[in-house]
Amino acid sequence: MGRYLLARGLLTAVALTVIVTTTFVLMHLLPGDPFLTPKLLPVIREHLLAHYGLDRPLWQQYLMYWGNLLHGRLGPSLLEPGRTVGQLIATGFPVSAEVGALALLWSVTLGIALGLVSAFHRGRAWDYAVLGVAVLGLTVPNFVVAVLSDDLLGGHLLPVAGWGGPAHAILPAFALGLGALALVARMLRAQAVEVLDADFIRTALAKGLPWRQILTRHVCKNALLPVLTLLGPLAAAILTGSLVVERIFAIPGLGSDFVSSILDRDYPLILGLTTFYAALLLGFNLLVDVLYTVVDPRIRLGGEGR
Repeated sequence: MGRYLLARGLLTAVALTVIVTTTFVLMHLLPGDPFLTPKLLPVIREHLLAHYGLDRPLWQQYLMYWGNLLHGRLGPSLLEPGRTVGQLIATGFPVSAEVGALALLWSVTLGIALGLVSAFHRGRAWDYAVLGVAVLGLTVPNFVVAVLSDDLLGGHLLPVAGWGGPAHAILPAFALGLGALALVARMLRAQAVEVLDADFIRTALAKGLPWRQILTRHVCKNALLPVLTLLGPLAAAILTGSLVVERIFAIPGLGSDFVSSILDRDYPLILGLTTFYAALLLGFNLLVDVLYTVVDPRIRLGGEGR
């Protein structure tokens, strides 16, 4: 396992290098700069560019950013004076993470339950009902779900906007999690149907094993592996927040910072948020690999299977 983690660490470093480099190049291909506005005098604009090192050649800016990044510094936000990128992430991510964690919890839990129910009742009313919910969750955008849930449930039952506690996270979490629920339910149903048709399930039934034991020992363990593959990118995407959903519910999360940084050409914030998101995604993918060995003991990290 140590060799596997070392190899994954090297691959993670390479992936982060490629992501940071690509983001840096694409960022500077955008027209304009953070201080290109008619409200600023040319002398002030040149002074600001020099202060933040943006008047230097691109290769020097690239090396300077990597030097700060290796020392754990993401740099200052260009358009929010007095605040660093790290402070903005520390402020916005806990809010996005709380909403995202609730969305991930209810969507994955209910998605697994609905997928199993659909697989056990395939071709019947329960199966068609679950498939209908899954199709609805995949086709309706989360901002439409957010607006509808806000109109139907907001105000009288739940807070419609702002941030002040767990109650404010319920409607945004519902809007963010419906698509994830649909993905999990559809994939688990497909895998569970395949497992239920396998020969070892027929053998277990012939031996008289109860359905509960068959479900927990055989169906779930074999059907959950492909679902785990979804959890890495799914968790990273949900936990970092959604711009539209956060805007609808006026949630001060990372989503709005991510898009406003691009519109305002806030270079350190663009690079910092992209690096943070990439590290989160790679970390979740590594966690999923470890969970494989928990769900199925036959799997060994590094390819050393039994």
